Amino acid sequence: MLMQTSDRQPASAHVVVLGNEKGGAGKSTIAMHLAVALINLGQRVATIDLDLRQKTLTHYIDNRRQWAKQCGCRLIAPSHFCVVRGTTENQESNETFEFTGFVDALTAVEQDHDFIVVDTAGSDHHLTRLAHSMANILVTPLNDSFVDFDVLGTIDPTSYAVTGESHYARLVRESRQQRRMVDGVRMDWVVVRNRLTTVDSRNKLRIVGGLNELAARLGFRTTDALAERVVYREFFPRGLTALDDLDEKTLGTRPSLSHLAARRELVTLLDALKLPLDERARQRAAAQAEWMAARDTPLELHDVVA
Repeated sequence: MLMQTSDRQPASAHVVVLGNEKGGAGKSTIAMHLAVALINLGQRVATIDLDLRQKTLTHYIDNRRQWAKQCGCRLIAPSHFCVVRGTTENQESNETFEFTGFVDALTAVEQDHDFIVVDTAGSDHHLTRLAHSMANILVTPLNDSFVDFDVLGTIDPTSYAVTGESHYARLVRESRQQRRMVDGVRMDWVVVRNRLTTVDSRNKLRIVGGLNELAARLGFRTTDALAERVVYREFFPRGLTALDDLDEKTLGTRPSLSHLAARRELVTLLDALKLPLDERARQRAAAQAEWMAARDTPLELHDVVA
């Protein structure tokens, strides 16, 4: 990680919100990987966990810190905040308490960090709505199935044509309108197809067609994210990511081609999100992309002899 220079001017951080009202879409996994990717690019990153019940991102970061101590290795981590859940019998008091916790976390990091990555709950929650209205970019992971597609749109059972928008799509529409009214910022919305399989099917083509139709209606971009790989599930207990220096000390075994493929997926996703990186970060991203391409290139005979 590059050292931060002292002449950097304070500015409001760029807010990246991971949102989807359906659980199990991979929000926390992508949030963790994005945070580590941005830190690797020399960015100052904070994370906020708004999933007050599951706290998956918080557990992921706790696992990372504990494993770093246990294995004696260096694993970079973001400045992390977990909003505490209100536990009184008064719902209004609970919401006020949780709102204050979120605002305090934002206030603590917005001026001295470049990015704030916010992981939301898989439900319609007052903090989820607030986070969406504050996002500069909303990233919505979506598993490749019509069960998950249902949070965005409804489908005709005969033709599989899109017949309407669903509850979550309406929430995002309202949040974008609210953001533009407050400060004129147009929130970027990216829907990422997650847990992809390598097998082509009619179902897969129908989902792609439905997403393209909804994208035109709702104004979001689409991109592919993470394939269905065992390595992502194996990373969690140790808090690792595909972007770490994986070796026998951190991983417990030698990294495989699946680990390299996962790293490539994350580099591609970061590029597709088009986050506002500074010049130094863009240079580092270009160098990483060049390194990835070189690793995929078979050695020539004169390289082996040399």
